[in-house]
Formats: sequence, structure tokens, C-alpha cells
Amino acid sequence: MTTENVLDALKRHPFARGLPDAHLDQLASLAKVVHIGNDEILFREGEQNSKFYLIVEGPVALEVTLPRRMLQVQRLGPGDGLGWSAALVGRGKYFQARALDEVEALTFEGAEVLDACQKDPAFGFAFMMRLLDVVSKRMQATRMQLLDMHSPVARQAGV
Repeated sequence: MTTENVLDALKRHPFARGLPDAHLDQLASLAKVVHIGNDEILFREGEQNSKFYLIVEGPVALEVTLPRRMLQVQRLGPGDGLGWSAALVGRGKYFQARALDEVEALTFEGAEVLDACQKDPAFGFAFMMRLLDVVSKRMQATRMQLLDMHSPVARQAGV
């Protein structure tokens, strides 16, 4: 993917929807294209991983570790973002992310994005509002999993 393609991918990605051209250019300058193989781990729960991802192609599972198994909290795909905790420099990841097939994504180094946010508060505000949307969707997906696990049907099934 070339620099122009990165910008095009950002323009199509819901995360960047509504960003002014200057902010799109700034975000594109921070992006790196990554290709992730089937069943490859992007990051593990608790790991100090400083990357934020915007998925362009392919599915990714967000999982939490339970005593006897992994629980898929959410299945993500093109148009989704993950790794929001990269904005909390020095904190571990809250989930494990695993590619369910071949994945292409744009990745951003948390410290570089935070630096850009501090240097340009308008860009920072726009980026953080979008990041907050990613966090809220993750919380809702986790809430739905908890409701499912504790429903009467799930209890009867032994989940």
C-alpha cells in the first residue's frame, strides 16, 4: 500500500470520517501498513503494546483469558479500530487480539499519536473523540457478553 493508498484507506475508514483534510494528512503520516497472518496474535492481554490499529481487511477476535479457555468478547472487521489503550502509555492491553484470517491494517504508534495530539490540540480533540467511540463500543460488547453469560439459558447450559 502506497502513501496515497494509506490516505485513501483512511478516507474510507469510519474512524476518520468527517476529519478535515489537514487532519487526514496528519493521521496518514503516522500510519504504517501491516499484514497479519491467520491466527497471529496482534497483542496479548496485559502486554505493554503501544500500537493502535484500524482494520482495513480481515477479521480479528478480541478475547479475554478465563481459567479454562479464551472467551471471544467481540469479532472485529474492516472499519473497526482496536488497541485504544495505546493512548495510555505504559499500560497493558485489556484484551488479546488474534487474527481470524489474513488481516491488513493501519497501525499507529501510541506515543507518536499522543505527541501529534499535544502539538495540535484540534487534531488531538478529533482523534480522542474517535478513540472514545472505540472504547464505548468495546464496553458495550463486553457488557453484552456478560449479559449473555449470566442469562438463565447460559446458566442452564453450564456457561
